[in-house]
Amino acid sequence: MTKSLRFRGEKAFSVPGEEFLIERHIADTMAIAHWHNHVEINLLMKGRMNYLFNGRQEEVEAGKLVLFWAAIPHRTIDVSKNAPLICIYLPLVDFLGLSIDRRIRQDIMQGRFLTDPRPAWADTAQMSRWAQEWEEGKPTRRRLAADEVRLRVKRLVLDTLETPHIEHRPTVAPINSAAVQRAEALTELIGARHAGSLSLTKLAKLSGIHPSTANRTFREVLGVSVNEYLIRYRLAQAIQRLADTNDPVLQIAYDCGFGSSSRFYDLFKHRTGMTPKVFRARVGRAGAPDVDHD
Repeated sequence: MTKSLRFRGEKAFSVPGEEFLIERHIADTMAIAHWHNHVEINLLMKGRMNYLFNGRQEEVEAGKLVLFWAAIPHRTIDVSKNAPLICIYLPLVDFLGLSIDRRIRQDIMQGRFLTDPRPAWADTAQMSRWAQEWEEGKPTRRRLAADEVRLRVKRLVLDTLETPHIEHRPTVAPINSAAVQRAEALTELIGARHAGSLSLTKLAKLSGIHPSTANRTFREVLGVSVNEYLIRYRLAQAIQRLADTNDPVLQIAYDCGFGSSSRFYDLFKHRTGMTPKVFRARVGRAGAPDVDHD
């Protein structure tokens, strides 16, 4: 069995370009939120499971593919017993290289939790085969599985585009509902105001929550402080801009709320292991008008 990404140490932000991986295991609740720099595809074979994703609760139904950018903190908070789960980890660079609708790609990178609007009965058999072939370790079969996964993602995006979007409000998870509501309020504020000057005190005032309560809520629900979540959210937005636009790095740094190019450069390199310019080159935007510290 391949070692699961779910139970790695709490690394701040994984390096883009991590390996493609398929695994299967019995789903379980997670003590705290975690994150890694893949686009994650899940298929719950049976049972039920709820994620807390980006401060909101999202239900995973058996037999329905879900897809999300795992760099956004997420945590399983409600799982039925003996719920087999297949997880596919698609490197961010591979996802960005797919010829899919730009709007959907941006939505995913900005926190959309994509659920298959047209579940296919063949997914269970197909994903089981991919997992089996991955575990067997034959390079040719692994490459074929990876190619087929990319095609399945393209179909999922196309089906999503052709199906009217219905707002999904998942059921309440069995954790402190007041804490979840506070976390949702804070994450919505961060999403709306991350480009400006923000602090724990300002966020708490805007949401009508005491600063210590706000931080305690975030740690209880997401496993990180408000400030750490804000940094990661800004980095997520910056990565999307670097990958999807030709905007100068300096403009991206300010637009995403970093205040200066040097702070953005330092944080980006510390969290990803590479500079913004190197990252952009790896995802095919090497000709963009960048200013970097190399």
